[in-house]
Amino acid sequence: MTETAPTGLGRRRRRLSDEETERRMLDAALAMVNEAGLTVSLEHISFEDVIRDAGVARSAVYRRWPYKDLFFSDLLRELAKGTGPAIGRGNPAAVEAIGRLILERADWLRTPELRRALAAEVLRQAALTEFEVFHRSAEWRTYFALHATFLSLPDGELRDEVQAALAGSERQLLTRIANAYRRVARLLGLRLRPESGATFETLAGLVSATIRGMVIMAPATPEIATRRVEANPFGAPQAEEWSEPALGLAALAMTFIEADPEVEVEWTELKQALESGSWAS
Repeated sequence: MTETAPTGLGRRRRRLSDEETERRMLDAALAMVNEAGLTVSLEHISFEDVIRDAGVARSAVYRRWPYKDLFFSDLLRELAKGTGPAIGRGNPAAVEAIGRLILERADWLRTPELRRALAAEVLRQAALTEFEVFHRSAEWRTYFALHATFLSLPDGELRDEVQAALAGSERQLLTRIANAYRRVARLLGLRLRPESGATFETLAGLVSATIRGMVIMAPATPEIATRRVEANPFGAPQAEEWSEPALGLAALAMTFIEADPEVEVEWTELKQALESGSWAS
């Protein structure tokens, strides 16, 4: 009689390596945090629930982390390393929207003053969307909470590692924002005022701090997200409806930006760049 291999419940599950167990546990915990957001602690994350969701053996987990506090220390390191790159990644829809906006207002490119007003219009339309994405994002709540959690950590190796990871995440995030501003400025024939002493990285840091402050304030003052004013603060052909995030970000950026007197915007070249999306790469 021929024997057959056991199936279903009779089949033994392959034993995971310690490295696979570690990766599954951290991935399961990251998924929980990204779904619910991070508070200023990790008390809402159940160690037993993480083991269950990871689908790993308890014995293997406790061999790797004899105490759950050791696991949560590794989770903080993982969150600090991984959150920044997940934020502010390229957005094709936003690139397309900016290109469409500039094409619709091509006549604004005819004077230096209107080129600057066009940059403000880009910020007017983009700022509220950016604010709402950050406001609703569990990843952003986690990122803010990580900074608060970091401040509460005692001096030592864990604090140093979390600080270094957050600093790396910040550099990546601000570099992406600075590059986006640099590309739009070049596209519209604008530059940073030389006497301002600022770089696009400076501007990215200030804008990021402003939007974060508004996001943090919004739960207690929800009118930040809803209040609108009819205004024309930057010399556009007509007044438009401005949100508070848009006013804040545009006012900050326009402080540093001016038309570049050495640049003539060439319409055919600009149109090709906008339609192809090559300006954003």
